[in-house]
Amino acid sequence: MGTLKQAVSWWCFAHTGMTPPKLLQTIADTGYQAVELIEPELWPLAKDYGLGIASTNGGLSIEQGLNRREHHAQIEQTILATIREAEKWSIPNVIVFSGNRQGLNDQIGAEITTEGLSRVARAAEDAGVTLVIELLNSKVNHPDYQCDHTAWGVKVCQMVNSPRVKLLYDIYHMQIMEGDVISTIRAYHQYFAHYHTAGVPGRHEIDQTQELYYPAIVRAIIETGYKGYLGQEFIPQGEPVAALKQAFECCNVA
Repeated sequence: MGTLKQAVSWWCFAHTGMTPPKLLQTIADTGYQAVELIEPELWPLAKDYGLGIASTNGGLSIEQGLNRREHHAQIEQTILATIREAEKWSIPNVIVFSGNRQGLNDQIGAEITTEGLSRVARAAEDAGVTLVIELLNSKVNHPDYQCDHTAWGVKVCQMVNSPRVKLLYDIYHMQIMEGDVISTIRAYHQYFAHYHTAGVPGRHEIDQTQELYYPAIVRAIIETGYKGYLGQEFIPQGEPVAALKQAFECCNVA
């Protein structure tokens, strides 16, 4: 059993005082294999430092997403364009969002989200790119977001029934909403194409100040046979280089 490939979410560290070249060099030197959610204009620079790009945003708003039919025509064009760029740059994951409920029943929201994803699933399959619906918490960070429980996201994946429509299982967000992280990973890992980390509470370092024990979580992910990336998506409170190194070592388990 090997170790997971690790990535760094760019937005969490882009404003810590390091220039893009310095940050990319630090990420690569630490042992990370990729960055994600980095601006497209920096993709060539990331490649220059030997880093892959683990994911990119599909161009959707968190609040105004796939659960509204009136958005589907525009969203379809945006996602298709992102799929083409992802294929060109060998980016495995395109992140998409359900949108907020705004009074929408969860069953109807799932059906409409399924319709929207079905419009672009074939293009993702042809490109070898996976559309990942991100699971986010609606309790602390994203009030009213609809894809806020694993069961809802799994239902959508089942209804779309495409090998290229999966979930982004964000450990931080799902610990807040439902807990039981390791059991959920074991039960539903076939629907998880990408993972994100962060400490709970606070979304900071994944150290001994928070309630999740990431070495055990990472081992559970490895045991499922997962071969994708684990994205570090925490906001450092302390010195950022030390935080990057600490997180990498915490999750560099077999």
